[in-house]
Amino acid sequence: MTEKQYGGTTGRENKPVKISETSNIQKKSQSKNAKTTKLETSKSNQTNEQKILLAGQIASEVKEYAKKIIKKDMLLLEIAEKIENKIIELGGKPAFPVNLSINEIAAHYTPNHDDKTLAHGLLKLDLGVHIDGWIADTAISFDLENSELNKKLIQASKDALENAIKFISKKIEKKENLTTGEIGKTIQETIESSEFLPIINLSGHQIEQNNLHAGLTIPNINNKSTEIILPGLYAIEPFVTNGNGKIRDGKPSGIYMLTNPRTPRTPQAREILNYIAEEYQTLPFCSRWIIKKFGMKAIFALKQLEENGSLHQFPQLVESSNSKVAQTEHTLLITEKEVKVTTE
Repeated sequence: MTEKQYGGTTGRENKPVKISETSNIQKKSQSKNAKTTKLETSKSNQTNEQKILLAGQIASEVKEYAKKIIKKDMLLLEIAEKIENKIIELGGKPAFPVNLSINEIAAHYTPNHDDKTLAHGLLKLDLGVHIDGWIADTAISFDLENSELNKKLIQASKDALENAIKFISKKIEKKENLTTGEIGKTIQETIESSEFLPIINLSGHQIEQNNLHAGLTIPNINNKSTEIILPGLYAIEPFVTNGNGKIRDGKPSGIYMLTNPRTPRTPQAREILNYIAEEYQTLPFCSRWIIKKFGMKAIFALKQLEENGSLHQFPQLVESSNSKVAQTEHTLLITEKEVKVTTE
């Protein structure tokens, strides 16, 4: 699930939840969300590495499952529910709601509880799996209209990701410093060689336990950043367009994240806030999941929680000239010695 660039070092609009000593809601979230902010590859942390690799293995299997089931004119709601159920069936949990973004919608479209939208055009599937908060984030694109343009956009995105991974691996093997700007340069040059443009204000991101967008951002352009890539977990996700290479905010997505929990007015909203803090912590979730759990009363509660600042709702991200967008993504576990693509 991509990160929009709003400026600053990381480009994040959303700040991590600040835990208050006096909030019971926040204490619940804190007790489960504690600990690791840096991934180490020492023997003592081997268990975490196993969780990372297992999450990636499940994500890879679910991707293959998706390739078999996704068909033109299938309900997006049916696709999302099948994929999320498959993640659970294989022993993981969704790290965020399945994103199914069509054509000019680059990211952050997940079907709502009564969505009637059918799969068509250039469909991007972005899915996440977590094991104990350790996340695998991956994406593929589908051409559902037998379009040469779609095929070329998808291939350019695949090539950009492949070249970025090769570049990263070579630098790590040579024990050379690797910067985020160099990765962006590789991605941009690959995409532009296909006579398309990268989306300049969408990026990949560092991942930490229970934190999908942590620390560094990984640009899709040569922004000349000299920030060094250290051992850790990273999502690389080139977005390719035949448009002008920028995205704008679209409609509300129904995808939320807990940001700064504050006690709401109504008992129903308090119940739902406690559930969110316990079940999702700081990972994204969607109104569809909450409605399934609590019924239609959840709609008003979510609105109340968004209005009081407890939740942030992500907007859909739309290519600004309404042109098509393709996406491909893998999660990389980078150590001092090697690069493991967890989602292959």
